Amino acid sequence: MTVFEGTFTQTESLRFAIVIGRFNDLIVNKLLEGCQDCLKRHGVDINPHGNQVDFYWVPGCFEIPLVARKAAQSGRYDAVICLGAVIRGQTPHFDFVAGEVSKGIAAAAFQTGVPVIFGVVTTDTMQQALERAGIKSNLGWNYGMSALEMGTLMRQVNGLGGSSYDRLPEAAAVQVLPGDRA
Repeated sequence: MTVFEGTFTQTESLRFAIVIGRFNDLIVNKLLEGCQDCLKRHGVDINPHGNQVDFYWVPGCFEIPLVARKAAQSGRYDAVICLGAVIRGQTPHFDFVAGEVSKGIAAAAFQTGVPVIFGVVTTDTMQQALERAGIKSNLGWNYGMSALEMGTLMRQVNGLGGSSYDRLPEAAAVQVLPGDRA
């Protein structure tokens, strides 16, 4: 039996999109710093003018799934990292936004076959969000690690080994939906 497992090495040819919701920017900027630190320490060129990471800024978390899906559909990226923060307030707005964002990010990954990392912090308080963005630990680092691992794993699963640009055109057009048989 074969074992497939993502790695954190040989990252020089990986490409990432990072979709960032501006709302709650105090938290989100810390998550972005943690994510960038992780990628950089694992050999990824995080320079926005480089060729490994593209940054997409959106107004808030609700807009993240649409841009994440478009980025994943482009075929340019080995993984898409979604960063944002939804903090509970006095109204049910939190429930609507958090639920739709999580569903949308999951759908983007499922529909495109590209790993879309859920890096949206959902907390009850600002204090909890601050703890997750750097006071205790920075979850941005974890989201970077997930992207590295899933990007390298999917290259193995897809039989690429090399650059993601080596995909066969017919393989890119195949989409298996729930209930379909392979």
